[in-house]
Amino acid sequence: MATAHPDPHPQASTPTAPRPGWPEIIVGLVAMFAATTGLLAFGPLGLDLGPVSYGLVVASWSGVAGLAGFAAAALIRIRSWGAFSVRRTTWRWMLLGVLGGLLALVVKYVVVSAITALTDFGSDPQGMYYDAASGGVLPMLLTLLFLAVLTPIGEEFLFRGVITNALLRYGPVVGVVSGSVIFAVCHGINIVLPVAIIVGIIAAELMRRSGSIWPAVAVHAVNNMVLPLYAFFAGATGPV
Repeated sequence: MATAHPDPHPQASTPTAPRPGWPEIIVGLVAMFAATTGLLAFGPLGLDLGPVSYGLVVASWSGVAGLAGFAAAALIRIRSWGAFSVRRTTWRWMLLGVLGGLLALVVKYVVVSAITALTDFGSDPQGMYYDAASGGVLPMLLTLLFLAVLTPIGEEFLFRGVITNALLRYGPVVGVVSGSVIFAVCHGINIVLPVAIIVGIIAAELMRRSGSIWPAVAVHAVNNMVLPLYAFFAGATGPV
């Protein structure tokens, strides 16, 4: 009888790590949109809150809806958070995430300025965030928490962790660009759309290269933190 020998290449027999696919994309987006309908309870059809309170609710809801979408996607088949790139990373990659966020801010300013100068497409759909952040110190701090912490985590977990990772099966270009376009379209067809594509591409590429979601969260956080700070200080010094 032949003696069994240990496998000299044990990793060769290890199954490929699971990757999210279309079921996770569909379930995640449906759950996110379902969660978003909860805003109706706080708007004209519900409590009819004041501008500051309603702005705070909306600022928090994008993160809540994103986490709801991620949770639904993660629960249907795959139990490994690593499959969604939710894993530790290095300080070097986090620093690159911060630099990526600063780059996104510069490109955002150029793009928005060009669009505003060349077209009449100048209305800002994020006006409720300005209302919230200009309501005083506490509302500004809450808006900053919601937009620069909760929203980046919720939206990056869903759009990069689930959607981009799923689409990367078709190659890096398709995965990064298509995931970013879906992310942007979910923000609406408005002046934010091209900015969201830029932020999405930078965040997705950093996630793809680092293997971790956290540099992408850093990109998103840096990009989002400017709005509440600007709204607060602009409100303190008068209209701009």
